[in-house]
This record gives sequence, C-alpha cells and structure tokens, in this order.
Amino acid sequence: MTVATSLIPGLDDIVKRGDPRRRGEIASAIAALFFQDASRLRPELIDLFDNLLIDLVPHAELASRVDLAERFSRLDNAPPHLVGQLARENEILVAGPVLRRSPVLDEAALVEIARLKGQGHLLAMTERPTLSTEITDVLVERGDRDVVRRAAGNAGAMFSPGGYSELIKRASRDGVLTLKIGQREDLSGDHLKELLNGTLDVIRRRLFTVVNPVRQVEIKRAMAAIEEAARPAGPRRDFSDAQRTVLGLHRGGHLGESALLGFAKAHKYEESVATLSAMSGVRLPILDRLISGDRYDPILVLGRVLNLGWPTVRALVLMWYGPHRTPADADLESARMNFTRLMPATADRVVNFWRSRRTI
Repeated sequence: MTVATSLIPGLDDIVKRGDPRRRGEIASAIAALFFQDASRLRPELIDLFDNLLIDLVPHAELASRVDLAERFSRLDNAPPHLVGQLARENEILVAGPVLRRSPVLDEAALVEIARLKGQGHLLAMTERPTLSTEITDVLVERGDRDVVRRAAGNAGAMFSPGGYSELIKRASRDGVLTLKIGQREDLSGDHLKELLNGTLDVIRRRLFTVVNPVRQVEIKRAMAAIEEAARPAGPRRDFSDAQRTVLGLHRGGHLGESALLGFAKAHKYEESVATLSAMSGVRLPILDRLISGDRYDPILVLGRVLNLGWPTVRALVLMWYGPHRTPADADLESARMNFTRLMPATADRVVNFWRSRRTI
C-alpha cells in the first residue's frame, strides 16, 4: 500500500478542482489500487479510499461505473459510502450489481432505496441471497408483477404475515405468482388455504403437479377444509341405503344406464348419485358436492364420459332441478345442445381430475 498512500495525498487538487474527465480517469486508477490489495486493507485505509472515490466515481464514464459497481459488489469490505452511492444511481446498469449482491449495503439503505427508486431497482433487489420482512413488505407494496413474482420465488426472502396476505391477494389475479407462492417452504397452512381459496381450479391442479409430496398432502388437507366450509349448513345426505342398493344391482349384473334412468325419473337423488359414482369411478362425496352445486354442468360431463343417451341425461337434469321446479323448454334445449357439443376428450380430462381427488 505504499504506492497508494503516496499517491492519495497528491490527488487533493484533482478531486477538488480537476476537470470531470480527469476525475473519472483518476477514479479508475484509485479503484485499481484498491482492488490490488483489497483483502489486506485496514479499516482506516478503506475509509480513505471511500472519501476519495465518492467524489471521483460519479464523473467516470458509464462503462467505468458499471465495471466498478460489478467489482465492488462482490467485496465484503468495499467502501460503504461508495457502494451506497452506486446503489442509489438512477442508471440501473450501475445500481443493479450492488443491489443484487453487495453485502455492504445494510437493511436501512435497502429499504430506503426500495421506497424511493423505480421498478428496475426493486427487481434487482429481489435477486439478493436474503431479504428481510422489512424489505419484502416494501417490494410487495410497491413492486410490479415481475418484482412480486421474483420476490416470491426467492427462497432466501422472508415475508411478514401482512406481506404474505398481500402476496396472496395479488396471486388471485396471477397464476404464475400462485405457483411460486405455493412452492415456498415457509408457507403456513393458513396461508396455503388462503392461497387455494382464491385460486382457479386449473391453477390448483397445476400447483399440485409441481410441488413436493409433502406439500401435495398439505394441499389435499387445505382443499378438504375449504370444501367442507363451503358445504351448505344442515343435515348431510345419507347414502348408506343407496350404496347397498347399487351394490346389489352390481352383483346381479343390472347396474347400468337403465337403472340410472329409473332412479333419475323417480327423483331418487341418493341412488342416482351412487350409481353415477359406481359407473364413473368418481368418489361419492366428491360427486355429491359437484351435482348438488348451483350448476348442472357436471351431469353433462358425466353423461358424455359414460356415453349416456340424452333421455337419461335429461332425467338427471330434471332431478337436479327438483320436483318443485320446472325448467323452461328453452333451458332444457340449451342443456341438450351443450351436451351434444361437449367433446369427449374434454369430458375425459375433467372426470379424470375428479377421479384423482381424495378430498371433498
């Protein structure tokens, strides 16, 4: 360091009165001296370099500032004031490297920058190895879609309960964000339930295929709780007698469309659903929830998969309406047209998904 210490005192005039181009050249020269012995620099010398470089570096050309930012961002003893200065530059090519990785930037500086700077600065910050809840709170509050997705996908990021709730709220409109949140190791059971509750069914299925087996079990439990809460209050249907009836028909070789048509015409809901369950392979509780819902579409899907005739499907639709409601002819015709147009391959995919479910 004898060379550096002998040069530095002579630079005072250049720092204070030199022309901008000359100051940029000197900044590169001083930085080169710093990098040459960086690992052996004492704290007082780091401070000396820091005090010089914060006045010189802003005058360096963009390419030089980018290079300096890249190199200083990888040092754990980089001049702290200079690093803070680089991180606050509006030019993201300069600020980006130190925001992504510099260990010298403290949390207070990162929070300040996150609150004041643009989306490019926030996006660079999401790549840091770790992010505190104080930082992620700001990222989730101010960040655009790309920032929030990147933060959610950072395994080293921590989120406060409020930050997680805001993430999940935004995920209701963003399937990619849902998948990233759903794969986080620190996702609590309550937050998983909150995430799934606001997610489209197709995204739920996709999430189930990309998470590990432990999370798959958690998803099943969460879905069971969600669907249980969604069930209408009041006594549940008892399918015991209907299942015995269907089992008897099966043993006698009489379980088929004819029996199903008879049950539907007689408005025997339990026997009809139990028969559909036995014929389709979809679990009875799941089928009950689907068919007792506010749309008769599951009946059309099952009818297409089981290759039922329209008279049987029509009888099931009328059963769905109930004995005290009479659908208009136009409604029945609409149901028939939808059933006719339903592609078998589409119906197969839907029913295969129902078959794979183990929770209600």
